Amino acid sequence: MEPSSIQEKIESKIEGAKAQVRDYTGTGDHFEVLVIAAAFAEKSRVERHQMVYAALGSDVDGSTIHALSLQTLTPEQAANAG
Repeated sequence: MEPSSIQEKIESKIEGAKAQVRDYTGTGDHFEVLVIAAAFAEKSRVERHQMVYAALGSDVDGSTIHALSLQTLTPEQAANAG
């Protein structure tokens, strides 16, 4: 799977989301993903991850994406992290 496909899915399913995706092994199935979205406000880390997994649907069943490292931030958290 291409990182751009993952980015497009996340950004199209989570309102206002901006995603950065990196294939960290070069094999097309292990990815690091940073998602910044106002929709994450008032959500726990588990709820945020569930939102990303829902956006990716069946691609995260292990046959397409084997490993997914997620960082999920609100815009405010992202601004303070920099």
